[in-house]
Amino acid sequence: APKVQATHPDCSIVLYFQEQEAECLEIIRSESQISAPPGLPEQQGCLTEWDGVSCWSAVPVGQSRAVACPDILHIFKKSKALIRRNCTESGWSFPSPPYYSACELEAIGSSNDTEAKASYFVTMKVLYTCGYSTSLAALFLAIGIFSCFRKLHCTRNSIHIHFFTSFILRGAAVFIKDAVLFSDESVDHCTMSTVNCKAAIAFFQYSVLANFYWLLVEGMYLQTLLLLTFTSDKRYIWWYILIGWGVPMLTVCVWVVTRLQYDNHGCWDDYTSLYWWVIKAPILLAIFVNFLIFLNVIRILAQKIRSPDISKNYKQQYMRLTKSTLLLIPLFGVHYVVFALFPEHIGVDARLYFELVLGSYQGFLVALLYCFLNGEVQAEIKRNWGKWQSSMESNVFNLVTQDFTA
Repeated sequence: APKVQATHPDCSIVLYFQEQEAECLEIIRSESQISAPPGLPEQQGCLTEWDGVSCWSAVPVGQSRAVACPDILHIFKKSKALIRRNCTESGWSFPSPPYYSACELEAIGSSNDTEAKASYFVTMKVLYTCGYSTSLAALFLAIGIFSCFRKLHCTRNSIHIHFFTSFILRGAAVFIKDAVLFSDESVDHCTMSTVNCKAAIAFFQYSVLANFYWLLVEGMYLQTLLLLTFTSDKRYIWWYILIGWGVPMLTVCVWVVTRLQYDNHGCWDDYTSLYWWVIKAPILLAIFVNFLIFLNVIRILAQKIRSPDISKNYKQQYMRLTKSTLLLIPLFGVHYVVFALFPEHIGVDARLYFELVLGSYQGFLVALLYCFLNGEVQAEIKRNWGKWQSSMESNVFNLVTQDFTA
């Protein structure tokens, strides 16, 4: 069942048996519509039957059928044993040998294993909840700093604010997705198919796309600054906004329409269909273009640093300007490209750790590099802190002198 191999491991068994049952019930329906000719007795035999595991095709009395164990990768061991059922006058016989002895699980999970797995996922959730909470606090503070100080109002910091906002949306989308999909333990999230859960997944995909495209904008802006030193960057801001928010919106709209039209099953949080590439391909494109920008910026920097015409101050300015973006481009792209090349069921634990735990702290790292460690921001905060302190001292002095002169 190649279609199921790309599904989340928790849902692979559920979806496999649902598909097999649906196919079997379709055969049973078609058989029930074909009635025997009038005046003739119905053909003696056993009708097609779904026993909860396999579909047994109709056979005449006295004959038998044999089926193999369910073909689910990494769930059942590959066994050559066949399970047989005979068609008797009283109906189908019991499966021989029984499923539990013929079909051995790849790893028979004990109650301890189940508890350990549950504990592992709880730990993961605590870690990424802490990560996203830290990131959201840092990002809101960084946006506040850029917005409050008038000297920090410029195109560069405006782009940073948009980039921070995409991280805030991504963190919010993770919390919303968890609340919608996993708030009620009695609901099976593998078969859940509500408007709310589909909207939550669509919003999550939009925030992820916006994240990668605003990183692309950061790279494009850096390259523009290095190439067009004397050009006003304000004229490009609307193009950047169009790329950062518009391209993800267009992509998600196409994906939603495609899923509604051709693949509207489940909660859209599976990766089984080819339509997943509607989201995946634009992300890989953004990473690839960013990588080219990364190489080009290094080339431009090497030329400028070697150039005797550029003063030492300008060289230091170029280095300060580029270190944050050059660090982020490979940091964001490498793990996504590595996992994109493998099927979804390979390296699930590593994928979860990178995407959820380490990924949750990316917003904090971005706020740190672009805001808190920014010399310009630090100088502005110190200047305003000094003004506030001198203002407070002046007010205290005025109060004291008023008391003495009263």
